[in-house]
Amino acid sequence: MTVERLQKILAKSGDGSRRACEKLILNGRIHVNGKVATIGDRADLAKDKVTIDLKAINQPEQLKYIMLHKPRGVESTLKPQMGREGVRDLVDLPGRLYPVGRLDRDTTGLLLLTNDGDLTKRLTHPSYGVKKKYIIQLENSIHPDCLKEMLKGVKLEDGVIKYDEVKYGRQETDRTQLVVTLHSGKNRVIRRTMEYFDKQ
Repeated sequence: MTVERLQKILAKSGDGSRRACEKLILNGRIHVNGKVATIGDRADLAKDKVTIDLKAINQPEQLKYIMLHKPRGVESTLKPQMGREGVRDLVDLPGRLYPVGRLDRDTTGLLLLTNDGDLTKRLTHPSYGVKKKYIIQLENSIHPDCLKEMLKGVKLEDGVIKYDEVKYGRQETDRTQLVVTLHSGKNRVIRRTMEYFDKQ
């Protein structure tokens, strides 16, 4: 074991998100070696006794990493709308697992499910600038000027979106294929970009 912040230890033990665990500490419910813990405290589970409501916390969960090909019609959220299937329903494993990022209901593709909060933050937080690649199948053709505009920046209702790379893909059908790379995590940004060009 290693010395880590208490909220991180508690989150790994399945006691909630780091923010929820901070509230447990602020409310005086966490003790380290019999003393009430405070925000900023650290511990090493190999030698320190950490309790919640004076009961020993669970040992940290084993980290899990699941690569899932999300099919169309399945929601990325852990709490899908009534009557709809969510990605968690597709993985028959016990314990916490949550999707890293999201693909909308009508999109298929690779989605990572994990209980590793550190990895999730590194892959999804904008400050890390992790790029994602998407293949888009369009019903109609798209003018090369639109691709240039995607690189310069497309003004959507919630801000300007700049794509990192845009190019035509393999044309094996009568549809136009685009291969795009971007690091934005905004909701349905690709679909909204295509809708923007349809209205031009």
